[in-house]
Amino acid sequence: MICIAGNMPVIQVGDYQVTNYDTFWIRRAIQGAADRTQHSEFAFVDDVYEGVVYYLENQCSLRLLKLEALYDRIRHMLKRIGCEGIANALQIEAPPVTISLERAAVEAGNGFELAFYQILQKEMRGLKKMGAKEVFFGQVRESIMVLKQSQDWSEGCEQLERDIMLWLKKEGTKPQRLGYRIRCELAKIKV
Repeated sequence: MICIAGNMPVIQVGDYQVTNYDTFWIRRAIQGAADRTQHSEFAFVDDVYEGVVYYLENQCSLRLLKLEALYDRIRHMLKRIGCEGIANALQIEAPPVTISLERAAVEAGNGFELAFYQILQKEMRGLKKMGAKEVFFGQVRESIMVLKQSQDWSEGCEQLERDIMLWLKKEGTKPQRLGYRIRCELAKIKV
């Protein structure tokens, strides 16, 4: 299921607000908790998941919901149906978060690529600590032009884009270019 703006609350993940989200990560978190308690065949994963989605779509009066508060609600639901062990094993998983590379480039300052990479590394580590398994980097071209102090796309910009992808690979994120964004997994990021 996908969050349609206006139906579900915005999810607050640290300093980030996530809208228009798919809810697969909620089901994955519930199944992961069942797996950790040796209940891999837990028959109510889909029922609990659908209950959470129903709550988000129809009963949550908040327009901004902190990720931790959502997981408190899921734990409460699991305990109410007698699954306290699974509730206690539930680990927070965040929806995919989009990070603006342009903001990171501006924060780093024109031409300061090392600071740019440090900012990205800090943000990825922070998001992983909050339960994010993947991130999307947006405004790729804009960030490169800020770092290169360029108004026009050049061979130097092309090289910096390749360097960013290489750095992301070295970080273990398995980057994938998806149009104007880059998708990265956070599984191998060191916290």
